[in-house]
Amino acid sequence: MIELIQEKLNSYTAKNAVEEENAVKEIFQEIALYSLWRSDFFDVALFQGGTSLRILHGLPRFSEDLDFMLRQPNPQFDWQHYLEPLLQTFSEFGIKSEALPRGNMDKRIRQAMIKSNSIASQLNLSFADRTPNRKLRIKLEIDIAPPPYSGEAQTFLDFPLDHRVRHQNLESNFALKIHALLCRGFLKGRDWYDFSWYVSKGVFPNLPHLHAALTQFGPCSEDQELNVDVDWVSRELDAAINRVDWSKAAQDVSRFLRPSEAKSLELWATPFFMSKLNKLMASAPQA
Repeated sequence: MIELIQEKLNSYTAKNAVEEENAVKEIFQEIALYSLWRSDFFDVALFQGGTSLRILHGLPRFSEDLDFMLRQPNPQFDWQHYLEPLLQTFSEFGIKSEALPRGNMDKRIRQAMIKSNSIASQLNLSFADRTPNRKLRIKLEIDIAPPPYSGEAQTFLDFPLDHRVRHQNLESNFALKIHALLCRGFLKGRDWYDFSWYVSKGVFPNLPHLHAALTQFGPCSEDQELNVDVDWVSRELDAAINRVDWSKAAQDVSRFLRPSEAKSLELWATPFFMSKLNKLMASAPQA
């Protein structure tokens, strides 16, 4: 089975150590998704976030974590139920790994971590550091009490073997991305890269889901009169765009892009993103 992973790695044609490591991480992510499907995880959860855009929709940037949300809130959700089967799947593919839940069970976002220190000796890596104890890490996160009104879809994948992933639809995923753009307490250029991508695909956010996210976990939880309509989204994104240090935003995302995609970062400035906002508003559904 390790030959299958090597063949997949070769298909990335990585040009440097960063691209190669991103490719290896993504392969691990895809094997983890396959394992979760085998454990019926997607009966209870949806794949969402940047990695879902990358793997399911071809977003041209790498992503670090696997993000999920429960289809129905469940405070008793425990990653431990899925970790042993996950390790078994990795073992079937010849990969020695370890996995453990992280953090407390009283948190809304439950985390787990997968680690492997065997990959450098098992794959033919052109650039990567071959330090024997070097570990590859993949973080899993799940929201056990997500905001309501999310839409969902399913996608069939064929690596490492045929399987199915249930995931948020693009409109709902975009809604949570806008929530991040407006509410995240620090600048994350990847958020704005994804925003630009959504607009280029003609996606308009699921506003009821955005409203639920804003009122459920802030910063608008006390605003009972909040009206999240097209005009509100336009005003809030306009203000956010004018607050961003675009050179810092571009620097954050550059390491996740191939050189051919990174060229577009030269455009990152307020006028560029205002043009994106105007295009988004032009695509808004008519009342």
